[in-house]
Amino acid sequence: MSAKKNLNLKPLEDRLVVEPLDAEEKTAGGIFLPDSAKEKPQRGTVVAAGAGRLLDNGKLAEMSVGVGDEVIYGKYSGSDVEVDGVQYKILRESDVLAKVVKTA
Repeated sequence: MSAKKNLNLKPLEDRLVVEPLDAEEKTAGGIFLPDSAKEKPQRGTVVAAGAGRLLDNGKLAEMSVGVGDEVIYGKYSGSDVEVDGVQYKILRESDVLAKVVKTA
């Protein structure tokens, strides 16, 4: 992963900035994939999170994912951006399909 010391992005409302994980280099059977055959990653690490979605009553809904969480998101979700040579994806919290839970 890249250094995230000075990320110059502050997501608004219920948006997240996610750094996608690298695409798989080989299949489960051990076959190496050329760059053209690699699928877009649908998994990444949250590097910045907004304050939350504003509810009708004026309060903020608490975010269910935060900085450092590994998430799985939809294949065509969010917007791709590049900041200081690093690719990020900005997406809404509702675009996150699951949070990866690591077991000991």
